[in-house]
Amino acid sequence: MITTDILIIGAGPTGLFAVFEAGLLKLKCHIIDGLPQPGGQLTELYPKKPIFDIPGFPSVLAGDLVTNLMEQIKQFQPGFTLNEKAETVQKLEDGTFIVTTNKGTEHHAKAIAIAGGLGSFEPRKPLIEDIAFYEDKGVEYFVKDPELFRDKRIVIAGGGDSALDWSIFLADVASEVTLVHRRNEFRGALDSVEKVQELKKAGKIKLITPAEVTGIHGAEKVEALDIEIDGAHTKVETDYFIPLFGLTPKLGALANWGLEIEKNAIKVNNALDYQTNIEGIYAIGDINTYPGKLKLILCGFHEATLMCQSVYNKLNPGKKYVLKYTTVSGVDGFDGTRKEAEKQVVKAIE
Repeated sequence: MITTDILIIGAGPTGLFAVFEAGLLKLKCHIIDGLPQPGGQLTELYPKKPIFDIPGFPSVLAGDLVTNLMEQIKQFQPGFTLNEKAETVQKLEDGTFIVTTNKGTEHHAKAIAIAGGLGSFEPRKPLIEDIAFYEDKGVEYFVKDPELFRDKRIVIAGGGDSALDWSIFLADVASEVTLVHRRNEFRGALDSVEKVQELKKAGKIKLITPAEVTGIHGAEKVEALDIEIDGAHTKVETDYFIPLFGLTPKLGALANWGLEIEKNAIKVNNALDYQTNIEGIYAIGDINTYPGKLKLILCGFHEATLMCQSVYNKLNPGKKYVLKYTTVSGVDGFDGTRKEAEKQVVKAIE
């Protein structure tokens, strides 16, 4: 049986950063994830997608962010149970938990942090006849490797951030990019919408709105699409069709844990520590919900930090923890690094 202080369910960016924050508090972590490698959606769905809202990084590729997080937590030696899903939970009389995976691996933890992102997920597929036949034959629901589309004609459908971001990114990769959306207005970030409009004026993106892809042509692979524009139909030749309509999240076995669920997300107490209705079980990142919730990696980092502080206080009752900046305390907090850093701070002030 694997034993740990905090059992983290989900190896996405929020779960990985929680390992770092726990490590600063001398708390040991172990992570369970259903994917064969850490990184969650960033690794599995869009490793080459640039992310623009990570502090200190004007732009960072999703895969590189995961690599950096793994490097950051390496010093704390977290354990990993990969390619397995958390299946059942049992709360013991002493307040600790036994979590068993779908492959029978048992984990004994003093606290649980659910950081499962969107949970298990699958793409929302457009209702187009025979679309399943063309999957992996020109229909792609995710952009894992942009080089697949190098010098190819592509049609992207969707009106959210993913559709906008990939249209912008692939404008410099593909030979032709067409963005189709059923409305004139987009749901994505305003600056992305403005960038798409600029690329349209520059002739680097073809924008078709309001419109909808209604059919696919091709004997063995995608060769052309039917697009309906104001009731009229037109045929557009293309090599790839990328419908980006978001993901359908599913909590899976977590839905049977007795947690309070709202709209397929886990309700937490955001006024304090992101704890669920079960004491000792927390939910952080995109998988949780509370008034004012924003599904951003940045917010997940914040939630992970407060969760770790709460676990420390529960496991060390009566022991006062004094928060120290890592610039002063160093990462391990109690060695010569701290004293040297303090000297540097004093010199800077003087």
